Amino acid sequence: MLRAKTLSQFTFAAILLTSQLLSACSARTSPASPAGAGAVTAPGATPDWYNIAMTDVQTGKTFTISDFAGKVVLIGTIAEWCPNCIFQQAETRKMFQQLGNPEDLILISLDVDSHEDEASLKQYAEDFDFEWRFAVAPLLVQRAMGNLYNAEYLNPPLNPMLLIDRQGIAHQLPYKEKKVDALQKIVEPYLAK
Repeated sequence: MLRAKTLSQFTFAAILLTSQLLSACSARTSPASPAGAGAVTAPGATPDWYNIAMTDVQTGKTFTISDFAGKVVLIGTIAEWCPNCIFQQAETRKMFQQLGNPEDLILISLDVDSHEDEASLKQYAEDFDFEWRFAVAPLLVQRAMGNLYNAEYLNPPLNPMLLIDRQGIAHQLPYKEKKVDALQKIVEPYLAK
């Protein structure tokens, strides 16, 4: 049993390292301007994954992305073991506070590690005092995000974030750590619309 677990951990680490190396070789960047240059969802087309129910581990209530129609939604994919994720979430919290905690900005952290569960994610959010929606991303949501936007959305150390504007159009934010001021400059124009 221990040997199989060790082999499984080694395999997971090898896959993760390979994905990071491959993504590091990519020179791809995604603009994030409200003018639509970073838009990855066609206007008027609502992706199916917007309607998949997820559970907010902090409240136990279910939600869908469609529930927030007309609002700005900022989604980050995370894993509990990811130090970059903690940094990015701390910067996101600062940005939200600097903006005055706007009710029309919805923050969601989606855990994409299949080895993590709702109980551990709830503890994680509590330990770091993160007060927005946290959910374990269902497999269908993970597949949709990987297929529609990029498989790098399933690689939390890259700090992948997706912004959904008031019209439901998804915009990719650049892959990298986004400090509070840079993140605020990206989000503010969408809130002003």
